[in-house]
Order: sequence, then structure tokens, then C-alpha cells
Amino acid sequence: MLEIQCKYKACNCLELITFAPDFMNLQQRISTFVQLGRIFGYVSNDDAWPGFHCGLSETEYNDFLGCKQLAQVQNQWFTQENINLALNGLAEMLQAEHIQEWVNGYEISDEFQNRSVGIIMAGNIPLVGFHDLLSTLIAGFSVKAKLSSDDTALMTGAIQVLKLLNEELGTKVKVVDRKLTDYQLVIATGSDNSSRYFEQYFGHVPLLMRKNRTSIAVISGDESDDELKALGADIFTYFGLGCRNVSRIFMPKDFHIDRFFGAMMPWNEVANHHKYANNYDYNKAVWLLNNEDLLDNGFMLLKEDNDLYAPTASIYYSRYEERGEVDSFVGERRDELQCVVAKDQIPFGQAQNPKVWDYADGIDTVEWLLKN
Repeated sequence: MLEIQCKYKACNCLELITFAPDFMNLQQRISTFVQLGRIFGYVSNDDAWPGFHCGLSETEYNDFLGCKQLAQVQNQWFTQENINLALNGLAEMLQAEHIQEWVNGYEISDEFQNRSVGIIMAGNIPLVGFHDLLSTLIAGFSVKAKLSSDDTALMTGAIQVLKLLNEELGTKVKVVDRKLTDYQLVIATGSDNSSRYFEQYFGHVPLLMRKNRTSIAVISGDESDDELKALGADIFTYFGLGCRNVSRIFMPKDFHIDRFFGAMMPWNEVANHHKYANNYDYNKAVWLLNNEDLLDNGFMLLKEDNDLYAPTASIYYSRYEERGEVDSFVGERRDELQCVVAKDQIPFGQAQNPKVWDYADGIDTVEWLLKN
């Protein structure tokens, strides 16, 4: 280990680093993301600057805090509560023991490859594109990032903090304002419609394409009230806009639906958000005009439907006699499902708490990168 003076002259501490004259090794990359996770944790709690030991000056730290306010101005779905939830989730994901366990499953070289990965990020929930950035840099690739216009402030801020923590690692990330160029692989997230364009445009290189996905919940009927209340987090967190949000529920033929409605009541404040309320009012009006049968609790619409993708502020449901009916459905629609929430699957209330090894679409991003 080599002792060097901290980069901030006002700080008397010493940094302990592993000296690598020609390249930044994997452990240094891991350490940088662990430090970034700590900063995410501080910022998610709106903590005051914790001191130079966090790796940022007070001005740099406050600049990132300010990104939260700017993000909400840019995208009104990004409430401070949801931004903090996303940051806290990443802080948990980036703990040292979790990242180390994750990377131990791969043969990752210390040296960076001389290849760039173009990443086209989504923006439906705060920092949703961060995991692709993390996976690509950990695997030893450079990044050309095309940010979503819905999540520019937060992602730009996070990348800037990464560069401040590790200047060398920061040189491996470039945010692209216009079209992507000089890439050897592409990771793209978009709708089923945009995927056709991406597949044609990027067809000359290996492409990891993520399309529309959603999640379902299976109620067995013997859940406790607390379990059903926890299901509310799987439905309403981020206003239901994420692929890990439950948009369809399976329930037994004899399940009393009042139990479900009662368990959802703690989430009634979502109706105070004007964009959510506008979706609720619009969908209700359209369905009533079409004489659709609806159940309505004042902030959520429940409609019996076999489709997967319920509109915002609504949930589709269907009843089953045998659990095998649900299992058959899951098997047939697996490519469209992100999570299955149930007593014997992802626990109620945990759909929005993925680990670092829980990949979007079930595709191991790191393995895909290393094989291509």
C-alpha cells in the first residue's frame, strides 16, 4: 500500500491506495463504486456534507445534492421521496460485500479493454440506467452513455461524482448528446416499437436489447394483512412506472377483494400527485364511457382483464381455481415479465429492492459483455 496526501489541501487525512502505474485494477474500480454508494446514502438522507473523507469537497457534495432538486424540475414524476428511494437502493446495492460477492462469479481482467459500449438509457424511474453503467465499467469496458431526457440531471450528477472520486475511471465514461459513434457493443433500453429501430440501426454489432416488461403478483389467499399491505409497495412505488412494478394480480376465486382494497389504503396519497391523478381521471373516464366494469377506491382502478400492461393508476386482475393456471401463464409470458411477486417467489414488498446481481430482463449483463 502507498500513502499519499488527500487531494484536498484543507484535509489532513491520508488516503491509502494500491499503486498501479499503468492501469486501474478491478479492486480500485470496486472501491470507487463502494465510495460512490456511501455518497448516495448520505444524499438520500439529505445529510449535510460529512467531511472530506467522503471523497468530495463541500461544494462538490452540495452540487450533487442540488441535482435532486433539478431532477424534479425536469421530470415531475421524480419526487424527492422517489429520488431518495432510488439513491438508498443503490447505496445498499453498492456495499463492499455485495459487489465483491457479485464480481467473484466472473473472470474479470484488471486491465480495461480497448472497446467501448454504447448505453442507451431509460428514464422511467430515477437512475434506472445506473446498473448498466456499473456493470460495463466493472467488466472493464469504456462507456458511451446516451442519457434519457427524463433522467438527465441525476445521471449527469452521478457520473460527475464518479469522475471526482476516480479521475482515471471517469475518463472511461463519456456522455453523448447526439448519436452514438465509435462503439463495439450496445446496450439499449426502449419500448417494443423502438426496439425494432435499435435492432436495425445497431445490427452490425452485438446488441443487448431490453423491451417492455412488467411484473405480476400472485395472491394465494392465506397472506397476512401485513403481507398484503407490503404488496402496495410493489404496486405504487415510483407511481407504478417501473418494470418491477406489479401491474396485474392473480387471486383465487374465493378471495375477498375488499381485503386487497383495504391493504392498499395507506397509499392513497399518490392521488395528491397531479400527474398520477390525471392518469387516474383519464383512464376512469375512458373506461366508464366504454361501459367497462370497474372497481374504484378513489385512487386506483381495478379492472378484470387478461392483459399484462395496465395503464398508470390502474391494476388488472384475474381469478384462478388452481395455481397451475398461473404457472402456465407465467411460462407462456416469461419474456414479458420482470418479477413474479408471491409467497414462494419474490416476497411481497421486495420487488423494488433488487440486488446487484439481479439483472433487468434476467440477462446477465456482465456475462454478456465478457462473451462479446
